[in-house]
Amino acid sequence: MTDPVLSLKDAALTLQGNAGPVEILRGITLDVHRGETLGLVGPSGSGKSSLLMLMGGLERATGGQVHALGHDLTALDEDALARFRRGNMGVVFQSFHLVPTMTALENVATPLELAGRPDAFERAEDELRAVGLEARMHHYPAQLSGGEQQRVALARAAAPRPAILLADEPTGNLDGANGEAIMRLLFGLRDRHGATLVLVTHAPELAARCDRVIRLRDGRIEGEERHLEAAQ
Repeated sequence: MTDPVLSLKDAALTLQGNAGPVEILRGITLDVHRGETLGLVGPSGSGKSSLLMLMGGLERATGGQVHALGHDLTALDEDALARFRRGNMGVVFQSFHLVPTMTALENVATPLELAGRPDAFERAEDELRAVGLEARMHHYPAQLSGGEQQRVALARAAAPRPAILLADEPTGNLDGANGEAIMRLLFGLRDRHGATLVLVTHAPELAARCDRVIRLRDGRIEGEERHLEAAQ
């Protein structure tokens, strides 16, 4: 088996709360391999989103090790982490995080421009077409539905062709039809670009499509399920 794309060994996260330190994650050891789809599930407060943030270097582990594509994320400073994410990771949040004063096309193209891609707008157009928004490229977020805004966020995450795609409750703010469409697009992006997909979800139907599901409780891994014939 190839070396893991993501590898955590005894990873821990402790944050300071009003009443003192709070243990969010405790001794997480987990490998994720290239091209795998991994679902993170568990009750609210179990540490799912925090684990995803550790994987993306958006939170820094306070104990243990976190490696992504062979890089020790705990050893990188904030600037180096930002550069690493820009070149290797796409992140999709439940709340979209689009820039309201930019069109859909500009929202997708801007990260590519920052990365120095001369074809930023051409690639952004291609990704927006891939998510079915060719007629909405020049609309602003306020002119788009929730499902359309999430499609823009997916296109933005996928446009740099990241090796790792992280999604935090990508269907959480959407109705059933839009949620189903976003699920198909997520797995389609994985298939088109060969990305490793890690997602946090409360939706059983989305978890069931993953190759493997990790169940968290109280900041620890409680169990694991493998879906050998997960629908892709």
